[in-house]
Amino acid sequence: MKYFFLIFFSVLSTNILFADPNPSNVKNRIIKGKVIDAETNLPLEYATVSLFSLTQQKIVDGTITDINGDFEIKVSEDIYDIKIEYISYKSFVIEKKKIDSNFDLGTVSLYLNLESLAEVEIIAEKTTVEVRLDKKIYNVGKDLTVRGGNVSDVLDNVPSVSVDAEGTIALRGNDNVRILINGKPSGLVGLDSSEALRQLPAEAIEKVEVITSPSARYEAEGTAGILNIILRRSKLQGFNGAITANVGHPDRAGLSGNINFRTGDLNIFNTLSYRYNESPGYWYSTTTFKSTGNILDERRDWTETSKGITNNFGIEWYINESSSITTAMVYSDNGGGRNSINNLLQFDSNLNLTSESLRIDPQDRDSKNIQYSFNYTKNFKTSGHKLTFDFQFEDNERNEFSLINVDGTDTDILDQDIDDSKIFLRTDYVLPLGENSQFEIGYRGDYNDSKTDYRVELLNTNTNMFEVDTGLTNVFNFRNYIHAAYMQFGSKVDKFSYLLGLRMENTQLTLDQPTSGDFEKRNFTGLFPTVNLTYEFDDDENLTLGFNRRLSRPWSFFLNPYPSRSSITNIFQGEPGLNPTYSSQIDLGYLNRFNKFVLSSSAYYQRSTNIIKFVSRNTGDFVDVGGRSTPVVLRTPSNIATENRYGFEFNLTYSPSRKWRVNTDFNLFNSIIEGEFNGNNFDSENVSWTVRLNNKLTIFKDIDWQTNLNYRGPTLDAQNTRDGVLAVDLAFSKDLFKEKASIAFNISDLFNSRAFTGTVDTEDFITERELRYRGVRTYNLSFTYRFNQKKKQEFQRNFSGGDIDI
Repeated sequence: MKYFFLIFFSVLSTNILFADPNPSNVKNRIIKGKVIDAETNLPLEYATVSLFSLTQQKIVDGTITDINGDFEIKVSEDIYDIKIEYISYKSFVIEKKKIDSNFDLGTVSLYLNLESLAEVEIIAEKTTVEVRLDKKIYNVGKDLTVRGGNVSDVLDNVPSVSVDAEGTIALRGNDNVRILINGKPSGLVGLDSSEALRQLPAEAIEKVEVITSPSARYEAEGTAGILNIILRRSKLQGFNGAITANVGHPDRAGLSGNINFRTGDLNIFNTLSYRYNESPGYWYSTTTFKSTGNILDERRDWTETSKGITNNFGIEWYINESSSITTAMVYSDNGGGRNSINNLLQFDSNLNLTSESLRIDPQDRDSKNIQYSFNYTKNFKTSGHKLTFDFQFEDNERNEFSLINVDGTDTDILDQDIDDSKIFLRTDYVLPLGENSQFEIGYRGDYNDSKTDYRVELLNTNTNMFEVDTGLTNVFNFRNYIHAAYMQFGSKVDKFSYLLGLRMENTQLTLDQPTSGDFEKRNFTGLFPTVNLTYEFDDDENLTLGFNRRLSRPWSFFLNPYPSRSSITNIFQGEPGLNPTYSSQIDLGYLNRFNKFVLSSSAYYQRSTNIIKFVSRNTGDFVDVGGRSTPVVLRTPSNIATENRYGFEFNLTYSPSRKWRVNTDFNLFNSIIEGEFNGNNFDSENVSWTVRLNNKLTIFKDIDWQTNLNYRGPTLDAQNTRDGVLAVDLAFSKDLFKEKASIAFNISDLFNSRAFTGTVDTEDFITERELRYRGVRTYNLSFTYRFNQKKKQEFQRNFSGGDIDI
C-alpha cells in the first residue's frame, strides 16, 4: 500500500510543480526598478514586489529586492496592480498598469509608516505569550539556548513544559501530553517520540502552542493537554533560506538547512538535517531485600549514539484566490544504539561480597519513517468561512538488535522488529454567523496497525548453540481505530467571548498474540464536552475559564504482556487488561499587561479515574548471577487509582528595554491518589513544584547573553520518591555580516547537576536509584547563515513586554 501512496504523491507533486494553468502565457516582458528609504536614500533590501493580474484575479508573480534595492522580474503581457511593500513602511502601488513592453519603474521611495512601528516591535520580540480562547502560543525563534539543539531542547525552555532525563515530555508535571506537528500527528515524531524529537533541529521550529484546555476541534487524547509544534515556512517571495552547522562536546555535530522558493501560485519548501550525537549516561541502583537483608548493587553505564537524516519536502499550490493544495513528504532514516555495561554485585546482610557479574549489551538500533500528506483548503467569500480536508499516510519501521555477553560469554540474542502504519483523515467546516459568531463541525479518522516481533535466543551450554526461547519470543499485533466527530459554537458579545463544543470518539482496539493464541477485541465510545470562556476588562487584561473532558488510551508497549530483557534482575512487562484513563479539568486563567510586565497565571483542578501507575514487586523468580541465585524484580503498569490534582501556575515577563528581558515560570501542584493493588494500599499525597527563570541581556558589542535556570521539586507516590533536580544552561550569541549570519555558543547543565535520584519502597525491598541520561555537561557551537532572509527589523519604543492576541 505504501508504494501506491509513493506513486500517488510523486505524480501529484510533479503535476503541481510543472503545471501551467495557462500554457499560452510566455514571460517575455521585464519589470524592473530600485527601492530606497525616502529619508535616508539608502537601498531597502528584501522589499517585496508582487503582481496582481486583473484578468486572472490573483497574484501571479513576485520577487524581492537585492542588497542594492534593485529588482527585476519577467512577466507575461497582462494588466497588473504592482505593489511594493517593506515591513513598517507605507506600501507603493501602481494600479491597472498594462504591460505590453518592458517597464522600468525607476527609483521608488518608501516612507516609514509611523503608526505601525509599535506593531513591528511586538512581532520582532514576541517571545512572551499570545493568548487565545483555548491555548497559549510561545514564539521560540530567538531562544539562544536551543541554537544548534533539537526539539526536546526547545520544549524544555517553554513555560509549563518540562523534559526529563529519558526525554519524557510533561505539561504542568503531567507526562500524559499529546504531541502534534502543525496540528496533526506526524512522522517527524514516529514510533519513539522522545528519540525522534531529538533528531529534529531546533531551527525548524517557529512556535509552540501550549493547549491546556483544548476545544472540541482537537482530539481527546492526552489528559495533560496538547503541545502543537509549528514548523517554519517562509512567506517571502523568491528564493530564500538558511543553513546551520554545529559542533559540540561530547561528540556531536550537525548540519541543517531550510529553503523556500515562492513564485506566483507556487510555494516550494524543504528542510533537511543530519545529526550525530554521543551521550554518555548511567543508571545506578541498590536494592535491599527486607526478608534477608541481602543487597543487590547494579550499575549500568552506557554511551548513547544517535545519527540520522530527516527531510521534510512540500509544495503549496494556490489554485485561485480561494483555494489551495499542499502536499508534503517527510522521510527520516535514523540509526545508532546504546553500548551499555552492567556490573552486578551481591552482598549478604553483613556487607560481604558474595557474587559479581559483568553484562555487556551492545544494542544496535535502526529506524525508518516515511509520511505523505495532502491538504485542501477552500476559503469562501465571507471571511472565516472555509472548508479543509487532510489526508496522511505514514509507515514506520524500527529494529533493535543485541548480542549480550555475560562474564565473557555470549549468552543472549535479542532481536525486535516493529512495523507501524497509520492513516489519518480529517475534514473541518467553519461557518461564520454574523460578525462575531461562528459554527464549526468536523470528522476525524485514525487507523493505526502495529506489529511487534520480539525474538529471544539463549545459549544452550550443552550444544553451545543459540536456541529460540519460546517463553520469551512473541509476536504482538495491535490495531487501534478511532472515529471522531465534533461540533462547536463560538461567539463574542461586547467584552465576553465563549466557545462551546462537544466531541464524540469511538475506539476499536484489537489485541492479537499469535504466539500464545490470545485474541481480544474492545469497543468503547465516549463524549467529551468543552467550554472556554473569556472576559476582556480591556486590551491588556482578561480572565479565562475552561472546562474539558479527555482520556488517555494505553499504547501498545504497555499492553504487550511479554517481558523485556534489558536487565535480567529488573524486568518490565506490559498488561493487556489496561483500560483508558478518563480526566476532567477546570482551568481559571488571568492575564494582565502593565508597564513593562506581562503576568499570565492560572489555577486548575483535575480529576482522573483509572490512572495508570507503575508497580514494582518481587516476582518470586530467581536468576543465576555470578553463580548465586538472585531475585527478579518486575515493573508493570496497572490501573490502580483515582487522582485529584490541584495546581497554580504563573508566568511573569519583565522587559525594561529591547536589550533586556526576564521571564519566570512557577507551577505548584498537589496530587492526591487513592487506590490499591493486590490488596496493598497505594494512597499517597504529594505537593511539588517547578521553577524556571530565563534572563536575556544584550551586553557589549551587541552580544546576547542568556541564562536559563530550571528546578523541578521532589515528588512521591505510594512506592516512589524522587528528589528535586536543578539545572542551569548558559548561552552567548552574536549576529554577523549585517544580520545575515549568527554564531552561538551554549553550555547545557552548567553545574553538571541534572541527576535524577530517588527511592522505591515496597513490602519486599527498598531500592535507591540514580539516573543521568546525559552524564556530563555539554557544549555546543553553532553558525547560521541566511540568504535572502533577514532578522525582522526592530524599532525603539516603550516596549511593554508581550504580544496578546485574543
